[in-house]
Amino acid sequence: MLIKINDKNLSDVLKRAVEILNNGGIVAFPTETFYGLGVRFDMENSLRKLYELKKRPKEKPMPLIIGSRASLSMLAASVNEIAESLMDKFWPGPLTLLLKAKKGLSSYLTADTGRIAVRIPGESTALYLAREAGFPITATSANISGMPPAEDADAVIRYFGEKIDMVIYGGRTAGGLSSTIADVTDKKIKIVREGAIERSVLEKLRC
Repeated sequence: MLIKINDKNLSDVLKRAVEILNNGGIVAFPTETFYGLGVRFDMENSLRKLYELKKRPKEKPMPLIIGSRASLSMLAASVNEIAESLMDKFWPGPLTLLLKAKKGLSSYLTADTGRIAVRIPGESTALYLAREAGFPITATSANISGMPPAEDADAVIRYFGEKIDMVIYGGRTAGGLSSTIADVTDKKIKIVREGAIERSVLEKLRC
């Protein structure tokens, strides 16, 4: 199901997308960089289906988006001062933080590392969807693992066809660099992947 969004139907589309997520479905949506694929964070069958769809290696954990910091209580065992300061400075935005994972989360999300990857996305359909949902949603790139990420809905459909329950069409995304990933589980900043936020910017904040 492909649905184009506009100012008039955005609310209805988001409600429909959340309904699909709650029923175990997969939704594709524009982020501020590329299109992402979302399922509920706590539905094991949906997570497994998404991994199989993307042909994603099991050792690669699945990143999540949230609509507010209140949702961190569903994911993180603790949030230290360094993490809080980075959230204050860069959220919403293209910074994914690795935090100590709450017990009981799926290994599809943690890859048994004890860490969870999460961010509040910048201004985008992804942000609106995460806010509407009120629960964490996966935000893995809409592509087959190893292939270029999808910048538009047509690319999503070429990759997955009818296997996606809903594709929210929001035009072509900006592309560019993916989010920067920083591990802050040890009360210091360890840059795992440099992306839209430059390493030098985070280096200045190291403790």
